[in-house]
Amino acid sequence: MIETEEPVTVGAQMPAPKANQAVFKILGALSGCHLVNDLIQSLVPALYPLLKASYHLTFAEVGLITLTQQITASLLQPLVGFFTDRRPMPYSLVVGMMFTVVGLTVMAHASYFWLLIVGAAIIGMGSSIFHPESSKIARMASGGHHGLAQSLFQVGGNAGASFGPLMAATIVVPHGQGSLQWFSVFAFVAMLTLTQVGRWYKNRLAERAKLGAKKSAKRNDLSKARIAITVALLLLLIFSKNFYLASITSYFTFFMIHKFHVSVQNAQYHLFAFLAAVALGTYFGGPIGDKIGRKYVIWGSIVGALPFALMLPTAGLVATGVLSIVIGFVIASAFSAILVYAQELLPASIGLVSGLFLGFAFGIGGIGAALLGKWADIAGIEFVYRVCSFLPAIGLLAMFLPNIEQSKIDGAVMKKE
Repeated sequence: MIETEEPVTVGAQMPAPKANQAVFKILGALSGCHLVNDLIQSLVPALYPLLKASYHLTFAEVGLITLTQQITASLLQPLVGFFTDRRPMPYSLVVGMMFTVVGLTVMAHASYFWLLIVGAAIIGMGSSIFHPESSKIARMASGGHHGLAQSLFQVGGNAGASFGPLMAATIVVPHGQGSLQWFSVFAFVAMLTLTQVGRWYKNRLAERAKLGAKKSAKRNDLSKARIAITVALLLLLIFSKNFYLASITSYFTFFMIHKFHVSVQNAQYHLFAFLAAVALGTYFGGPIGDKIGRKYVIWGSIVGALPFALMLPTAGLVATGVLSIVIGFVIASAFSAILVYAQELLPASIGLVSGLFLGFAFGIGGIGAALLGKWADIAGIEFVYRVCSFLPAIGLLAMFLPNIEQSKIDGAVMKKE
């Protein structure tokens, strides 16, 4: 694969305004399509109360649906990233969205539990194809602002995830499971958009090959052993973040209904508020990491959520709503910083790194949903939230992350010199 991590400097270049316009057009397109992809994914957990009643499911069976969807995505994403690092596939994003449409159709018309599992698996396959390559394209279109680019890309997904419960409450719950099919319209629009993104990506690769661009990934001074340990630490941080988020994304509606006796729609609105806060936190985490350093964002976001997470299980209705919003905003700011930090740790394998971390995030969320569902069946939903409130404490491990990036001040000094 021919890829550069920094803009290539050659004699004749396109005018800056036109280049910048193309970059932000691509980032906007990727973010919008990410919104559609994750909106469709989030419709599945948002429907759990309806599916649980219709199919007489246990919490463990509900968790199995999430586990199937997330594990399918997590196992395939690193493989897709590894393959596309060596052989770019500009139009693979369109194929990924096609899988998502097929999975959505299966779930919309499923009449048996096993068909729900099949539909969830196909949707997971669509995500496994979409995420690694689109994350790599976002980095290519970043113009050097890697944190900002990843935040713009990721915030589309988080926005889509936040709209899922809202769409479920206003459209799917009133009109039934079959109304899932209506969202295929958004997916077809996304496929058309991704065709244009694929064309841009293909032309960009061709331009760099024509100019003789060489891979100029910046290397760090860390040993292979230190890099391996650092990757393990980052994955532990992803574990603490996504396992905790799984407890809210999959079971917050049940928690609200059980503890405060609110309606299903009211619980969905609370989940929407939480996921909207996650989207905002995801956006701000990247640019802040570009300015002050990603290690500090990782440290502050995960550990910063700890006191609020500890208060959540015993709070009242209003306080629970407020705390969930604060937790969502603070803890979500870590992900873009973690992903870009990992990409800079292994700059020659952007697709593999993106697939590994995005896939692990999906997988740990699915495993968390399944385990938490089993615990909820045995000990009750409130017990689950008491145990999970300690998970952000794992974020203390961020103190052992090495400083692999230069500070903003050092960068400014280098530019002046």
